Amino acid sequence: MAKIKVTLKKGLAGKNNKNREIVRVMGLRKVGDTKEYEKTPAIEGMIKKVAYLLSVEEK
Repeated sequence: MAKIKVTLKKGLAGKNNKNREIVRVMGLRKVGDTKEYEKTPAIEGMIKKVAYLLSVEEK
């Protein structure tokens, strides 16, 4: 499967709780944190919900 590299680009201050929870579940805690995930429908859905906070690169 393809890999996706996700980086948190904006802070969570003032964001709604649902978006904060999605980012937390993805394992991103601070601005600049980066994680790699397998490209699955679940991960793609989470990324779509909080895309305005993230930078996404496909590998």
